[in-house]
Amino acid sequence: MIRICPSILNANFDDLPNEIMKVAAVSDLLHLDVMDNVFVPNVTFSLEKSIEIIEHSALPVDVHLMVADVDSKAKLYAAPNTASITVHIEACEDPIATLRSIRNTGKRAGLAIKPSTPIDVVEEILSEVDMILVMTVEPGFGGQSFMESMMPKVKIARRWLQQKGFTDTWLQVDGGISLSTIRSAYQAGADTFVAGSAVYKADNPAQMIEELRKEALRRD
Repeated sequence: MIRICPSILNANFDDLPNEIMKVAAVSDLLHLDVMDNVFVPNVTFSLEKSIEIIEHSALPVDVHLMVADVDSKAKLYAAPNTASITVHIEACEDPIATLRSIRNTGKRAGLAIKPSTPIDVVEEILSEVDMILVMTVEPGFGGQSFMESMMPKVKIARRWLQQKGFTDTWLQVDGGISLSTIRSAYQAGADTFVAGSAVYKADNPAQMIEELRKEALRRD
């Protein structure tokens, strides 16, 4: 089983309900990128706007927090329609406490790492994590090129999950996912894929999601 999570980072912010409906029938989760212009050099949605989007989304929402002071902020995004909340280890002062605070709200707790962060930082706290997010671009902007050099991290994470028996832990990749890259990420071990530009710049976003799913699962 794989999950395709369209990111609205490249959608029309002025018509988000319709933009979400374009992909709702064929997607697994909606990926919501929250940026604060502090942790990353870009800003997207305030807490209030994020909650509004979550509450009105036709899909359960996968919240990706790219914000400073995330330890105290993460649990605030736990609305009824929130499926998961992912924080960056680079933004956490106490990753374990922050992940537990997310889990205590009943949501899945995700832990993200930037391209420059070694995957080893995740190993010792795997039991606290419901999803590992390996960034395949530098966080902050959509439309960047996929970093194939991140695939060894994905392979290592998949090996850990298999060896340690964490069968319900998802392994997500985010950044540059398209028809030309999703197969590589799937073969490396990813099972959850964030796709932004590839989906919302397509003439038919829903059809693109179906094509991405088929390409990931294609039998050679």
